[in-house]
Amino acid sequence: MDVRLLSVVAEMGRAAVPEIAGRLGMDVRDVAARLAALSTTGLPLIVGVECDVQGIRNAVAAAQQWAAQNMASGPYQVSGPHHVSGPHSGTYQVPPSGPYPQPSGGYPMPSGSHPVPGHGAPSTPQRFVPPGPPPSFPQHTPPGPPDPMNVWGPPGSAAWARGDQQFPGAPQPPAPVRTGKVGSKLDVEGPEGERITIQLVEVVDPADFLFTAAGYELQDGERAVVVHTELTNRGAAPFASLPDLYLELIAKDGSAVQKAPVSLSSRPPHRIGVQPGETAGGHTVYVLPESTELVAVRWTPRPGDEQRTLTWDITDL
Repeated sequence: MDVRLLSVVAEMGRAAVPEIAGRLGMDVRDVAARLAALSTTGLPLIVGVECDVQGIRNAVAAAQQWAAQNMASGPYQVSGPHHVSGPHSGTYQVPPSGPYPQPSGGYPMPSGSHPVPGHGAPSTPQRFVPPGPPPSFPQHTPPGPPDPMNVWGPPGSAAWARGDQQFPGAPQPPAPVRTGKVGSKLDVEGPEGERITIQLVEVVDPADFLFTAAGYELQDGERAVVVHTELTNRGAAPFASLPDLYLELIAKDGSAVQKAPVSLSSRPPHRIGVQPGETAGGHTVYVLPESTELVAVRWTPRPGDEQRTLTWDITDL
C-alpha cells in the first residue's frame, strides 16, 4: 500500500492529504499517518499543514473554555488562570517543489502499519436496577366438546334432522355404481380419463341362429352368444378405443369368456372411437361350450383395473 501511496504522491507532486486519500479511496487519517511516517525514513518527502489561522484560533479558544468549565465542575478545583505554553501558531511555509538531492543508498521502508490515536470520552458508571417480576400471561383453557344443541339443533326440528350435514364427521357421498342388470347405464372413466356411460342393451343367449345365418358353423357342444352395448361419450375428449375391447362374459365358476373374432351382418360390430357428445352401439359375439352357465357381463378399460370395472348381472335371463 505504501508503494501505491508514493506513486500517487509522485504523480501529483504537491497536493493536500484529502486529495491523495480521495485518489486512493483511503481514510484521510490513515494517509496522513503513513505520509508522516514515510517522511522520517529519508525519502525526499515533506508533509506540511496549511490552515485558516483565525478559524484555528477560535477553535482552540473554544476548546480551552470547554476544558476549563469541565475541570471546574469536577472533583479537582483549579485555581488561577490556566496558561498553555508552546510556540505561537501561524502559517507554515511549505518550501517550493523542486529537485531534491537523491541519497545514494536505498530507502528503508517501514514494515508495520501506523495506528492513528483515537479519542473518546470517559463513561460514567450506571446504577444497577434489579429486574422486575416476570410478566404474567393469561391461562388458556382448552375448549370443551361442542354443545349438542349448537351442532344438532333442538330435537325434532329441521336442524336436528339435517344435523348430519353440519357435523364434521359426516359420511362421504356414496361411490359411483359399478353394477347393474340388463338395460342399466353405468358411468365410468375411460382408459385416458374420458367420461363415458355404458349401457347393456341386450344379451341374446343362445344366438346360434344369428351365428349360422352369417355363414359361420358351430362345432358340436358349442353355442353362440351376442351382446348388444352402447357407449355415450359425456366428456370433452374423444374416446379413441374400441368400446368392447375388454368386454367379457363371466361364467359361474368365475372364468372369463373372451369375444370371438367374428362379426354378424345382421348385428353390426363396434367401431373404434366415439366423439364427445355421441352415442355409438355395437354387437359382440362369443363362442363358448354349450354347458357353460353365465352369470354376468363385465367391462373394463384395461385388464386388471378393478376400480373402473363395470358388471351387469344376467342370472335372471
